[in-house]
Amino acid sequence: MKYCAFLLLLVVASFAEAQTDNSSSKPPDTVQIGSYIISIHDINFQQKEYTIRFWLWLIYDNLQFDFANQIDIPNAKTIEEPEVLMDMVDGKMWQLMKMKCVMKQNWKVGDFPFDKQRLVVHIENSIYDQNQLVFVADEFGSTFDRELTLDGWRIRDFKVNTNTHEYITVFGDPRSDMMHSEYASFNILIDIERDAWGLFLKIFIGMYIAFLIAALSFTPKATELEPRYGLPVGGLFAAVGNKYIIDSLLPESSSFTLVDTLHTITFLGIFVTLLISAVALRLYEKDKKEASARVDYWGSRIVIILYVVLNIVFVWLAEK
Repeated sequence: MKYCAFLLLLVVASFAEAQTDNSSSKPPDTVQIGSYIISIHDINFQQKEYTIRFWLWLIYDNLQFDFANQIDIPNAKTIEEPEVLMDMVDGKMWQLMKMKCVMKQNWKVGDFPFDKQRLVVHIENSIYDQNQLVFVADEFGSTFDRELTLDGWRIRDFKVNTNTHEYITVFGDPRSDMMHSEYASFNILIDIERDAWGLFLKIFIGMYIAFLIAALSFTPKATELEPRYGLPVGGLFAAVGNKYIIDSLLPESSSFTLVDTLHTITFLGIFVTLLISAVALRLYEKDKKEASARVDYWGSRIVIILYVVLNIVFVWLAEK
């Protein structure tokens, strides 16, 4: 009798093991997913964020999925509770959600205001990993509202895709002996670029006027000290103030941006203007009036021409 009971336990254990193997080898459920962008607004460079509103739909077979409570957007600051619509279509569950998220964004400001940005929204299921769930992107149905407008920006490209997001942890899952976990990810990719020329003139006009004020110091004679030195110094303070104003619009950056480059050229141009005035005055005091006039004449033209050329080159490189 004991022998029969032992055999029965062995059969039950073998059956349970077989069921476990079958469940582990079961292919993951496929979820078709797509999105429709309603609006993008509140673009904030200082706070490194923007707000996006969009429809998200999912079509799937497994009724255990509840994406309204399982959806995760790892690169979002905040996610409002979505408006959810659900229906059964041809034996499949169709779930439609209206989303609003404040997204984190590491803005690229190297070429500001000629910058181009890529907005990315990563969407995952927070419960089921890729062994249980995979996404298939609805590329044909996914798009953005043609009346969508971004103040000062235009959309260059829009696409969606899917991939796998790897985490170097299993989040303490005692059932796993692996060192990492992978989750299916649906990605919305939006490339935008700025309508830059109006903004460029608006923010840099003060800097260029400051340089022109400094350049006017070449007009008086070398001996007229007040305008020869007062105008460049006044222009320098105006250029520094202009840079502080522009920097207040941008996030902190360790890289040397177009804003830094153009202001540096302006500071150096004003410094060289003062240097030329000092050399011309020194020559004049040594009774070398012709040499003083030549320094003034050629120095002023070289500074102004070089300043214009360098500005054109760097702006052209940023605008490309």
